[in-house]
Amino acid sequence: MSIREGITNAVETVLVLVVLALLVGQLLGQPVLLGFVRTGSMDPALEPDDGFVAVPSPLTGPPEPGDVIVFEAEEIQGGGLTTHRVVGTTEKGYVTKGDANAITDQTAGEPPVRDHQIVAEVLQINGRIVAIPALGSGINAIKNTVQGAQLTLARWSGTELFLGTEGVLTVLAVAAFGYLGFDSVFGTRDERDRDTDRSRSQGLDPRVLVAACALVLAAGLVAPTVVQGGTTEMAIVSSSFDSERADVIPAGESKPRTRQLRNPSYLPNVVYLVPGDGVDVSDRVVRVPPQSQREITVTLHAPADTGSYQRLLTTHRYVAVLPTSLLTELYSKHPLLPTIGTLGSIVVPFYLVGSAIVGRSRLRHRRREGSRPTGGLVSRLR
Repeated sequence: MSIREGITNAVETVLVLVVLALLVGQLLGQPVLLGFVRTGSMDPALEPDDGFVAVPSPLTGPPEPGDVIVFEAEEIQGGGLTTHRVVGTTEKGYVTKGDANAITDQTAGEPPVRDHQIVAEVLQINGRIVAIPALGSGINAIKNTVQGAQLTLARWSGTELFLGTEGVLTVLAVAAFGYLGFDSVFGTRDERDRDTDRSRSQGLDPRVLVAACALVLAAGLVAPTVVQGGTTEMAIVSSSFDSERADVIPAGESKPRTRQLRNPSYLPNVVYLVPGDGVDVSDRVVRVPPQSQREITVTLHAPADTGSYQRLLTTHRYVAVLPTSLLTELYSKHPLLPTIGTLGSIVVPFYLVGSAIVGRSRLRHRRREGSRPTGGLVSRLR
């Protein structure tokens, strides 16, 4: 393999992984490796639809003034993911502001941003954001194409299998497998008499597509559990009198609440509960069978001083592909490790089996006689 072919294959692999990361990020509702902004609040560092490299918050630690973070806003722009710069800290949380905005988010009505709201930090080099121009436009075009394919397949098949989050990943997997199958049946026959070494040195390595299919499958299984996890805020009032309202608790006393842990998927889930200050739970680890639910009791404690307070309960969910004991051991090291282990247990066997099936011959592109030679995905995208 020449240096040029090696570079081409590397670029093709990176393009596949970038598209997958963007699509999975859209499905999860938070950036995965890459994200993009929709408004001009971060001009001139990030213009509308500019992309950025998103570093997951567990890998970055607490942000400092000058860092740009992606967080779940409660008030500004109707709530949802917001990408703004940290400009200060208080006892209650971080003060944030868009570079193009005249006032801070907190002046505009957003409460101070707390650690559990931060999902990622934007990569900066020498204080400058690494921006990817127009990345959002590209991913929106891909997303619209996939959604159109979802609706078409749903109408043709008469089933909802292709709709929703898992349906997007099913569509991608079907398309990738269809491409592999078509080429393996028709492509090799047309070029049977061509030089074998030459045919193996051109085109896209099918193992790249097998890896992409493996990632799509794994993401389809893991994504719904990630979306269902997170931190829940429960408002209470520490009162000088008793009340029938569940959120009003006599000062210094406690009240129990019931909470349903639902699992709509076809695989069992393992849920780890992390209660915040003033919160107790009946179970810290709960296994939820497929398409069912489990009830837990959450006990909220009111401080001795009257007033309004917030209580936090964090849940981490994982598909129970691995034994619960192994998930618990990984979780005790870091909450990301069970997800990594689950992805690996799906991707590695799938890739090994798929690679053995498709072999090492490359997916070849065809050109008319006299046309300029091209190289794989890169040439087709020019």
